[in-house]
Amino acid sequence: VGTLHKSLVRAEAAALSPQCREASGLSADSLARAEPLDKVLQQFSQLVSGDVALLGGGPYMLCTDGQQLLRQVLHPEASRKNLVLPDTFFSFYDLRREFHVQHPSTCPARELTVATMAQDLGLETDATEDDFGVWEVKTMVAVILHLLEEPSGQLFSKAEVVKQKYETGPCSKADVVDSETVVRARGLPWQSSDQDVARFFKGLNIARGGVALCLNAQGRRNGEALIRFVDSEQRDLALQRHKHHMGVRYIEVYKATGEEFVKIAGGTSLEVARFLSREDQVILRLRGLPFSAGPEDVLGFLGPECPVTGGADGLLFVRHPDGRPTGDAFALFACEELAQAALRRHKGILGKRYIELFRSTAAEVQQVLNRYASSPLLPTLTAPLLPIPFPLAAGTGRDCVRLRGLPYTATIEDILSFLGEAAADIRPHGVHMVLNQQGRPSGDAFIQMTSAERALAAAQGCHKKVMKERYVEVVPCSTEEMSRVLMGGTLSRSGMSPPPCKLPCLSPPTYATFQATPTLIPAETAALYPSSALLPAARVPAAPTPVAYYPGPATQLYMNYTAYYPSPPVSPTTVGYLATPPTALASASTSVLSQPGALVRMQGVPYTAGMKDLLSVFQAYQLAPDDYTSLMPVGDPPRTVLQAPKEWVC
Repeated sequence: VGTLHKSLVRAEAAALSPQCREASGLSADSLARAEPLDKVLQQFSQLVSGDVALLGGGPYMLCTDGQQLLRQVLHPEASRKNLVLPDTFFSFYDLRREFHVQHPSTCPARELTVATMAQDLGLETDATEDDFGVWEVKTMVAVILHLLEEPSGQLFSKAEVVKQKYETGPCSKADVVDSETVVRARGLPWQSSDQDVARFFKGLNIARGGVALCLNAQGRRNGEALIRFVDSEQRDLALQRHKHHMGVRYIEVYKATGEEFVKIAGGTSLEVARFLSREDQVILRLRGLPFSAGPEDVLGFLGPECPVTGGADGLLFVRHPDGRPTGDAFALFACEELAQAALRRHKGILGKRYIELFRSTAAEVQQVLNRYASSPLLPTLTAPLLPIPFPLAAGTGRDCVRLRGLPYTATIEDILSFLGEAAADIRPHGVHMVLNQQGRPSGDAFIQMTSAERALAAAQGCHKKVMKERYVEVVPCSTEEMSRVLMGGTLSRSGMSPPPCKLPCLSPPTYATFQATPTLIPAETAALYPSSALLPAARVPAAPTPVAYYPGPATQLYMNYTAYYPSPPVSPTTVGYLATPPTALASASTSVLSQPGALVRMQGVPYTAGMKDLLSVFQAYQLAPDDYTSLMPVGDPPRTVLQAPKEWVC
């Protein structure tokens, strides 16, 4: 047993609570004269090393009364002050746990105290000692010496370990995660990385790849993260950091489930698993890459001063299910210094585009890949399908209302309930949910009313009403404004901008969005569709007068091929796809083609392509006898051949 030393650490806040002053006997003046934490840690190491040398030398291990002092006090405080702790503080013996191994019948280890341990062993302690902390240390020494005298081969054999560094790694959808080890942190700064989250929980052992930053519907971080710890005890300690601060923000910490963690961080792609299998790598995300950019272009953009681990193998390009690039990629770097050098290329120019670089995580890689691996907004068609849209009437009268700020989980039924009695004045097929580029709700919707007066009344009665804890703005607008937004344009307080397909550089000015003359399906073809397969059942709002928001059986189906144009957002109530019945497909193949099944569909055709350009593609194949007439443009009638849309049927 060496010499007892006592040192006070200077507190940043000189004020002491009455409870702390009474229990410790300390004063604000004594703490103001104390040394800072880094000086005290240096003195501690020197004093312990000197005492150990006097006792014969050799290694030594810390022993603490529970895990709170090291895990919840010293490590977080040192991290906040950017202090590097000696290796001595990353492994220790928990006296409570060691005592519980020898005396399991006393009480749970977390409920033990120094006094109860001494009382259970029948040790006599100096009750007159009133110097704060000194009595606890002397009693701990007596308990340890008594335990060492007992015959046991398991005493002080397994030390507690504090991880020095967070380890990244992949997570599979097939992994089973214990719900007692997961927490949700909310209120994180949007620019925070997994290393920042691990630093917030410094002193606690996070599982490998256990930090999953959550993304919103637009693929950006939403300020939340799921953290998986190695055991339930670490999770319970993490919950005690509820409303602790990260910088100037306080972080909320709640319980979460293992299913939530796997949903966010899990993946099934072998390519991603191989990419993330490299350990101790820093991941960066590159956004806004040209679609034609390849590995050599990205490596050249980053430059030789920040080499990517493995060269081209250290890059992962994000693609749509059909192989088209998304403009996103992930890169691996061997150390923090190389990653910092790469981040200096943020908003650098590659080709004609500026590239954004961000810190990323293994869970973010999985989330981005999972999002793009899901079904696209306009799915690839495996058989001829008929689009069944419902054209919007043209007009500049303000007989529509726009709902802004809807919850992302809002459905058409929620909107009808939100409008209340005004729902009785909605036109048939008049509810239009606006989707974003990922095909998910954007928080906006348009409602077509029977008249401008009813639209104004609905806006006045429902403006800033609450739907699912969010207030919703309801403003009148015209059908033309609604049509432009549904075709990809924007509508704001500063004015209205046209959709991409209406820009002069992308499309002839004669193209009309919803005002084009629709193609009429013959009645005999439409009769082949069963009414139940064609159209969903009618929806009736909660109003005295029933209004059908979806059409009933019809003998004629109007086809507007603007649905094929890549100009989201679209409206799910105005654009739908229904599979062609087998009888109709057989009839069409007999009347149009000489051989059944000899129909191919071309996507991505240039807008300026003509019949001769298309025939040159198939020059090695035998077309139908009437070569030119077998080329059927899939587009609206007002277009000429040189203005043909991007899809043809041959």
